[in-house]
Amino acid sequence: MTYIDYENWQRKEVFEFFSAISHPFYSVGFRQDVTALAAYCKRNGLSFYLALVWLSTKALNAVENFRYTIDGGRVALLDERIPSFCDLRPGSELFHIVTLPAGDDLAEFCRAAREKSAAQTRFIDQTSEGASLIYFSCTPWFDLTALTNERDFDRDDAIPRVAWGKYVEENGRKTLGFSIEVNHRLVDGFHIGQFSETLSRYISEL
Repeated sequence: MTYIDYENWQRKEVFEFFSAISHPFYSVGFRQDVTALAAYCKRNGLSFYLALVWLSTKALNAVENFRYTIDGGRVALLDERIPSFCDLRPGSELFHIVTLPAGDDLAEFCRAAREKSAAQTRFIDQTSEGASLIYFSCTPWFDLTALTNERDFDRDDAIPRVAWGKYVEENGRKTLGFSIEVNHRLVDGFHIGQFSETLSRYISEL
């Protein structure tokens, strides 16, 4: 983590404007084409959910603004964000939260995530919690169109909240509703657009 030169930070005025707002958070929903990802996961026997967690993490980390955090009132740039995702055990309706670094290999992440999830006996491992996370969730039972997230009243909370629903097929393409919630002090719609474009490119390159 590196603290920024705040006085010369080009976002200083925007940051201060949204810092005066009691609830500076907003969410955006959009359709994401996952046709190539679904085919890739089927060919390689990978979890679609975990693969999308990994790709989304890589795409978020590729956009600098998503790596901004607020530490003790100071703005800093994280080296990387780490995925923290909800998961269900087979036959259970109770989810638990699994956290581990994304690493550099998609298949290895899917393997390690499955292994850690199966071995985890608690709802959440609090020792893994921190400001460098990305919170992931999924609603595979329905097509997601909108989402809000629970949170403490902390305007310095800079953790992105990402979720998606069941993918649906139309005219040979598979798409899903994708939701992302961010702190407007640090992230604008422009940066969400960069994330969406980067994620689409990563999927197309599979």
